[in-house]
Amino acid sequence: MLDIKFVRENPDVVKENIKKKFQDQKLPLVDEAISLDAQSRQIKQEADDLRANRNKISKQIGALMKEGKKEEAEAVKAEVTKNAERLAELEAKQKEVDDKLLEIMYVIPNIIDPSVPIGKDDSCNVEIQKYGEPVVPDFEIPYHTDIMEKFNGIDLDAARRVAGNGFYYLMGDIARLHSAVIAYARDFMIERGFTYVIPPYMIHGNVVSGVMSFPEMEAMMYKIEGEDLYLIGTSEHSMIGKFIDQVVPENELPYTLTSYSPCFRKEKGAHGIEERGVYRIHQFEKQEMIVVCKPEEAMTWYNKLWQNTVDLFRSMDIPVRTLECCSGDLADLKVKSCDVEAWSPRQKKYFEVGSCSNLGDAQARRLKIRVKGENGNYLANTLNNTVVAPPRMLIAFLENNLQADGSVRIPKVLQPYMGGKEVLTPKA
Repeated sequence: MLDIKFVRENPDVVKENIKKKFQDQKLPLVDEAISLDAQSRQIKQEADDLRANRNKISKQIGALMKEGKKEEAEAVKAEVTKNAERLAELEAKQKEVDDKLLEIMYVIPNIIDPSVPIGKDDSCNVEIQKYGEPVVPDFEIPYHTDIMEKFNGIDLDAARRVAGNGFYYLMGDIARLHSAVIAYARDFMIERGFTYVIPPYMIHGNVVSGVMSFPEMEAMMYKIEGEDLYLIGTSEHSMIGKFIDQVVPENELPYTLTSYSPCFRKEKGAHGIEERGVYRIHQFEKQEMIVVCKPEEAMTWYNKLWQNTVDLFRSMDIPVRTLECCSGDLADLKVKSCDVEAWSPRQKKYFEVGSCSNLGDAQARRLKIRVKGENGNYLANTLNNTVVAPPRMLIAFLENNLQADGSVRIPKVLQPYMGGKEVLTPKA
């Protein structure tokens, strides 16, 4: 969310940014926000004047009563009553105006970084760099669920009977591999200086609205009926929410945290939940990384975060590439974002396995996350990135480590988490 003062003083900049994001339907909101802001400030000024006058004439009543001027005192009391009624009207009106202004400010997109490529949708995203040599073996790579079934490692039919589409049972070596990847990712991030956290898996509505836009919330979040609680779609939500309404000491920054959680998503939208296998599902587990830092350090941390994911995948011999998200593909709170994509030998193309985002002070402004500096308080900057998200990551892992005989090679870094196994052998 932008600062209303910035919008008021830079309307053309805000409008140009909206155009760069191909959201021209939002252009009238800038002038509407400025108008509502003017109304709010005018109402506040009148209300402040009334409060100051009330204090002044209240003192007069006492003086008049002491002097025995009862009639004059009653007249002043009547004026106080009239002012109180007007003040109540103004306070109600200001709340109405401020609520409407906040609603609009939540919709106006954040200012994107100048380095972001301009494009309408994800087809305009730009490849930055490839890491590792993508290989297509001389034998056929089966679909990922077919590979898992050879190890008796997945049961989608039972999951449909129990919970419907978008769920799965992982079993045996595949389930162990899933847990091994999560455990390895946790230790990988701890070794890079991040503090390990297990956060709440449910959050209040004010935290949801603080960390994401309303369209994202509608497409993703499951609400607990009858309670002000939502299941998290990613641990970033509760991790950033940890700092809501806090003033943190500047000398404690940056906070670098890595968190494990299950994630729950409706997966509404263009792709839907009918995509085969376990690529797009309602429930999965993920290791996340988040940073809360000073504004001038945000871009440095942004580059460190996506590099962590690249390094993790390369340590497991999985080729990846980074893809810069264009303006039209950025969620409204984001300043800059890139995807990490893993190589799929079966599809002969890359697919997304993680996303790194710099949100500037947008989340901090919504959640009131402030830093206590030497020259006063200011808003923190927040960033997040996926470390690893099985089972999607398992797709890349199985395809890139599958051998011609149907076995799956276990890279050295994962072997300690797999009981020393170097190879997984099919059961069927």
